[in-house]
Amino acid sequence: MAVKHSFQTLFAVPLSCDGCVKSVSDSLYKLDGISKVEGNLKDQLVSVEGSGEHGIMSMPLHGIICQSANASGPAAVAPSAIVEAIQATGRDAILRGSGASNSAAVSILETFADQTEHVEDDTSREVRGLARMVQVSPDRTLIDLTLRGVAPGTYRATIREYGDLKDGAESTGPVWAGGEKEEPKGSLGIVQVSKDGRGSAFVDHAFQIWEVIGHAMVLTRQDETQPLKNDDNTVVGVIARSAGMWDNDKTVCSCTGKTLWEEREDEVKKGML
Repeated sequence: MAVKHSFQTLFAVPLSCDGCVKSVSDSLYKLDGISKVEGNLKDQLVSVEGSGEHGIMSMPLHGIICQSANASGPAAVAPSAIVEAIQATGRDAILRGSGASNSAAVSILETFADQTEHVEDDTSREVRGLARMVQVSPDRTLIDLTLRGVAPGTYRATIREYGDLKDGAESTGPVWAGGEKEEPKGSLGIVQVSKDGRGSAFVDHAFQIWEVIGHAMVLTRQDETQPLKNDDNTVVGVIARSAGMWDNDKTVCSCTGKTLWEEREDEVKKGML
């Protein structure tokens, strides 16, 4: 029997009037699985509540909603799909938090081909993808995977045993077993990338967020019969905790003095989604 879960996400969105809130809300309510949208003009925030039934899920390229293999009702909505719906109104959106405290994580996926000698230099790497995770029950986590600017093909998504990026993907070790003797717990599935270099997947997996913090995530066209090698189409990142709902109220970076949106502009130039 399918189990329904609900989760919340919070986005920073430029809002200047009630009409802006209505425009964003109308766009979001077109997505199946969205149950509640609230806009806050004063704080420039939009909170979104969605629900869905868990199961093994995949999101077709440029799709808005993932489909559950064992559920007749709507599946949960991917955060990347919510961002796209907000951007369709002519506004940008930054994910500020999702789920409860300590229940969310993120991995920025970058290429390390010919750059392993400069891994400490942020400007030397190119962002090619993003993985957002939110734990929706004691033993289920939703993973929203997005790739941009890679070659067409089938990419395997895995969580690795180690989080060592000294040599990029080559130093991340085998697929994380997580105590499983047969299928490794870190095998997440595949992402199909089309001719325009874009691909997305939304999967439901049996692990808790705390188990994967500090591990590396890799998306690659390579198989596991040989050790991983760095190439232009293998992307890797370390999984780190991200803010839950209302955990992140920073609007100016204490390190650079830049506003939230100035930081966003800089990250987009690096390829951030």
